[in-house]
Amino acid sequence: MPRAILEEAKIHPAIRDKISSSRQDVVKEVQAAVAGNLVVVVGMGMNPFPKKARKLLDESGVAYKYLEYGNYLNTWRERNAIKMWTGWPTLPQIFVKGTLVGGADDLQKLITSGELKTLLA
Repeated sequence: MPRAILEEAKIHPAIRDKISSSRQDVVKEVQAAVAGNLVVVVGMGMNPFPKKARKLLDESGVAYKYLEYGNYLNTWRERNAIKMWTGWPTLPQIFVKGTLVGGADDLQKLITSGELKTLLA
């Protein structure tokens, strides 16, 4: 499933470094959490859906790492970098064993179907 991403040849050489390094500290932090934990929830304050995802995991007895990046009033650039990295347009972003599984509603479907247990086994 290839995503449409602007070809590097279509980006002026003078700005390539700026693009490749923009907010990479945040992306590396998420990558490290994903590499070091079975389940990671990336969210933000004031948004009910990261809370829903965490509640679903708590009720299922699944341990997870939670990373929170600001709220609706700040830190949008950091969240945007994460969204650009994954291609997933909203938060939360939930990773299971290194794989992005979607948001809170997608997690609920995995739990209901029993697939989450299978993924974690």
